[in-house]
Amino acid sequence: MSDFQPKIVAFCCYYCAYSAADLAGSMRLQYPPTVRMIEQPCSGRIDIQLILQAFEDGADGVYVAGCLEGDCHFLKGNYRAKLRVAQAKKILDDVGIGGERVEMYNLSGSMGPRFAEIAHEMHEKIKKLGPSPLNRKVECLAAGQQ
Repeated sequence: MSDFQPKIVAFCCYYCAYSAADLAGSMRLQYPPTVRMIEQPCSGRIDIQLILQAFEDGADGVYVAGCLEGDCHFLKGNYRAKLRVAQAKKILDDVGIGGERVEMYNLSGSMGPRFAEIAHEMHEKIKKLGPSPLNRKVECLAAGQQ
């Protein structure tokens, strides 16, 4: 499974995490191309259903990146996101996908190097976990196996 390249979805707050990603790019910091960013107006807009949908659509890992705690542009959006990520972890554990496949990170727009570091951390973590059990089941069904 050494050739496995995980599909990772990063839901990024426009004001902080997405700005940090932009800064990482401006600084020419490299991070895995397996991370696909989805810009959100606020991490508080993340819904548990959106996280679960990412897994249904083929993601092996998901992370939500929001503003630093106490610095949300919408006051408490990042606290709501943190609670929703915790709930999503529990659901993923309950259904056998694994709660360790989803994480919440907080960073400011000036933390470009930290954004690249987080992308590397998630890539390595998910690579060690292997493909999502949901993706393995879909592959087996597509191959005509049970």
